[in-house]
Amino acid sequence: MRALVVDHGEAGPVRFADVGEPVPSAGEALVEIRHIGLNFGELRYAHEWAAGAVHGHDAAGVVVRAASDGSGPPEGARVALGMAPYAWAERVAVGPAWLATVPEGVDLADAAGLGVAGVTALRVLRKRSLLARDVLVTGAGGGVGRFAVQLAALAGARVTALVGSPGRAAGLRELGAGQVLTDLAETGDRFDLVLDTVGGPLAVRAWRSLAEGGTVHLVGFTSGQDITFPSGALFGFGEPRTIATYGDLTPPGGELTDLLGLVAAGRLAVPVGLRGDWKDVDDAVRALFARTVHGKIVLDVA
Repeated sequence: MRALVVDHGEAGPVRFADVGEPVPSAGEALVEIRHIGLNFGELRYAHEWAAGAVHGHDAAGVVVRAASDGSGPPEGARVALGMAPYAWAERVAVGPAWLATVPEGVDLADAAGLGVAGVTALRVLRKRSLLARDVLVTGAGGGVGRFAVQLAALAGARVTALVGSPGRAAGLRELGAGQVLTDLAETGDRFDLVLDTVGGPLAVRAWRSLAEGGTVHLVGFTSGQDITFPSGALFGFGEPRTIATYGDLTPPGGELTDLLGLVAAGRLAVPVGLRGDWKDVDDAVRALFARTVHGKIVLDVA
């Protein structure tokens, strides 16, 4: 069986390898994978996983053998895997907590693009009521960012999308952003919630743009730069402002189901910016690291 495994060498971060067939436990279904979804973090920091391990967390396919204990979806069901371990292989043994049934009318390739990015955005934005609130999404041109813009707008927020360059702004107004910026200096608005995927100096500037009682949620650090606050920056009067980290790795089955329901209803678009064949994964990784893709990368498993 072919799979993409972690490669710590110069040719990495992943390579193809022949691996053993998965052996499902009583509570696991055997899924034939049709599409995989790539995420920046799992590839940029692949060295944190064991060399030779099957990599990847997001995929979609068809159940070819249901769990023998009767749990989870039946044989023949179309399913999405989100945040699941060892997902980038031709076949995967996976428990029902990492799965969601894909509704009729939803493309399996789109379902493969939800996972990490969609669930991350949903979990952060569910932390508080967003109705008539001001929300800033940094790195809005990426996968998490494009989901966050849509979900915040659906919840009734006034959404500002911040991108690194004008070219990254394409389509964000159509997804629900009221304004799209390339520099926070372009606005004097104060934000009740910031979903920050960039980190570094931008996180400090976002903190300065928080309204009283607001929160910055740190969900990524694509800048690769340290967050350094100048003296006194964390002192203030009025209702306390907060900084929250993100690291929720609990199984997302229910949240995947919610996201797929929004897709099926036409209320949420999966922003696939690059679709290709998994044999071209090296080209896809280079495009991801170069930040030339608007949204998600989904690859077909031949």
